[in-house]
Amino acid sequence: MVPQVVQIYDSFSLSGKSLDTVPKDEYNLLITTKTFAGSHHSSHCRFFLNTKNQYYEGVYPMSTVSEYFGCLSFDDTTMKERLPKDTYKSLKKTIDENRQLDLGVANIVANAMKDWAVEHGCTHYTHWFQPLTGVTAEKHDSFISPVGDGKIIMEFSGKELVRGEPDASSFPSGGLRATFEARGYTAWDPTSYAFIKDDTLCIPTAFCSYGGEALDNKTPLLRSMEAINKQSLRILKLFDPHTNVTCVRTSVGPEQEYFLVPKELYDQREDLIFTGRTLFGAKSLKGQELDDHYFGVIKPKVEAFMRELDVELWKLGILAKTEHNEAAPAQHELAPIFTQANIATDHNQLTMEIMKKVAKRHGLVCLLHEKPFSGVNGSGKHNNWSIGTNTGINLLTPGDTPHDNAQFLLFLCAVIKAVDEYQALLRISAATAGNDHRLGANEAPPAVISIFLGDELTDILNALESDKHYDPKEAARLHLGTDILPKLPKDTTDRNRTSPFAFTGNKFEFRMVGSSSSIADCNTVLNTAVAESLRQFADILETSANFQEELNNLIRDTIKKHKRIIFNGNGYNDEWIEEATDVRGLLNLRSTPEALTMYLTEKNIELFKIHHVYTETEMRSRYEIMLENYVKTIKIEANVMIDMIYKQILPAVGEYTKAVSETGVMKRTLSTAISTEYEEKLAARLSSLSSSIASLTEELESEVHATDKITDMTEASFAIKGKVIILMEKLRKICDEAESITDEKYWRYPTYSKLLFGIS
Repeated sequence: MVPQVVQIYDSFSLSGKSLDTVPKDEYNLLITTKTFAGSHHSSHCRFFLNTKNQYYEGVYPMSTVSEYFGCLSFDDTTMKERLPKDTYKSLKKTIDENRQLDLGVANIVANAMKDWAVEHGCTHYTHWFQPLTGVTAEKHDSFISPVGDGKIIMEFSGKELVRGEPDASSFPSGGLRATFEARGYTAWDPTSYAFIKDDTLCIPTAFCSYGGEALDNKTPLLRSMEAINKQSLRILKLFDPHTNVTCVRTSVGPEQEYFLVPKELYDQREDLIFTGRTLFGAKSLKGQELDDHYFGVIKPKVEAFMRELDVELWKLGILAKTEHNEAAPAQHELAPIFTQANIATDHNQLTMEIMKKVAKRHGLVCLLHEKPFSGVNGSGKHNNWSIGTNTGINLLTPGDTPHDNAQFLLFLCAVIKAVDEYQALLRISAATAGNDHRLGANEAPPAVISIFLGDELTDILNALESDKHYDPKEAARLHLGTDILPKLPKDTTDRNRTSPFAFTGNKFEFRMVGSSSSIADCNTVLNTAVAESLRQFADILETSANFQEELNNLIRDTIKKHKRIIFNGNGYNDEWIEEATDVRGLLNLRSTPEALTMYLTEKNIELFKIHHVYTETEMRSRYEIMLENYVKTIKIEANVMIDMIYKQILPAVGEYTKAVSETGVMKRTLSTAISTEYEEKLAARLSSLSSSIASLTEELESEVHATDKITDMTEASFAIKGKVIILMEKLRKICDEAESITDEKYWRYPTYSKLLFGIS
């Protein structure tokens, strides 16, 4: 079946063949041929059609990217076209000033949105939200409304647009909601454009309980954005009382890493299906030792996936920009252009969903787990974070002379102070069972939080701390070794790929976030922590008799107090971890249970309460949810491991042991002069491994059952970490050894070599 095919043009060809020559029952993949922007243009776009695993390149007429970009998004351009001028102005003012939407305006917007959606083939709408499951949720309602005589009309009211009422009892609440308390509310986030997905109008919303408690990731994020906006404006008015800045927003660009594997191989791996990662797998004959995959030539099948993914994302107005092969075989990355934090979060959630859908249409599966394969690089999601004004000024951009740029330095110091004082919260924002496999593995940042600033900025701060004059060096030049190419200015800030939190010229790159996680959590923490630094700065500066003198003192004192968090060296080095913890007193929270012990400290609770981001009750509920998620995730993995051992691994090893033993017996029967040493040693080794596997599996079963009886989630998480995970690691090691010496025809699931190199 060809998905989403609306029309086929006469000029459509398939490498010289007519599409009609390809039997329809052989269609496996076809990029949508729906006419974009309602017009038929003569330009062409590539597509790939998979017929019995053979790819052919073809073309079909369609509009240019600039013409169809955002065609499935009810964006600013569409609103200008479809809304009365007064309504549009009122809506924009509501958005810009964060005001409540007037119901009369909402009714007009809703009707225009409905008409637009119906024109695109929609019959339903949904309030699209992000509950604390880590994924998105939606409940579809149709536009139909009865008018009598068995007739209906299509309508959509402002009330339906602004607020929905889904069942809140079935979503994680951490004790906020009783099972019988079903009512919850979704509230439209008008700053994030509505969009069409699968012929349904999707309205981005926040999600809260009947009592107003946040049950999602978006609500706290929006609150944190308002907190940093409020405190940033206080600072900017101190530098310029007549400033025309009315709004400050954080912008984010999340780099999404992922793996692609053939679907036919994925379907044979119980561990991938149920846990998202391989629980077993002997090392591939070739991995990433040659460093030949990063930025390497993209395979045709992967390129076809990437091209269709771009089209699907661009239609939704998602600014997909850069894509390439990552470090590990079968690993790739997609990076978007920066957008406002809440919009970036929405777009990243959509991106992950669409990645999976598009991959399946190409006979692939997209793996978003942080560590799907042992022994090769895992996947992260680098969160590039910056602060900007509505007038287009990036507050983290140094001037021509950064050392003289007091405003920049104050905002920089606010970030340094925030990261140092709330390092535990930043670590917690990236804490998941999956990410524990990645952090500190010399492929990702360590669990210790530190800031990389680069030599020049660090020298400036050191000079300010010691109250010495800093002489900026003449701009360095890179000589490229040939007179043909011009000399290029040398970037004064290098990139430190080992740093958890690196300054990269006009933004900070938080590299700890796991590939499957929502970026809402880390940006909520960043926004709120920096807002607190700015609040304290503003309190001091607003009452100062000598602004410049107090400003200088504030910058100098902040550097002195928080310079311990600055580290420009190799974060993978064991000596750094020792220095960080033993000398500098930084936290090393290596696992999720360890990190979560720091969540409910008085300081952290007070931070979120002051800025109205979380109530204490909301924090305690989230703590329970994070613990519960960790415990349940590991238990699922352990149970899948047990099942695979009993049903796949032990039978495979047993069958091969039998075959080897029978070969030895046959040899000896034929002639006692024929050596059976190899068969005897191999059979003995296989038998020993089987016994060890069986014994450890029984022990793992017992420990899993023991954790089932622990009612306290904190205690359960440490029991999981201290016993269950250790047994799982031991079992994996022995099972992988068994795989490495077992004839492949007996092994019940695809090997690493096939999974990592199975895409042609």
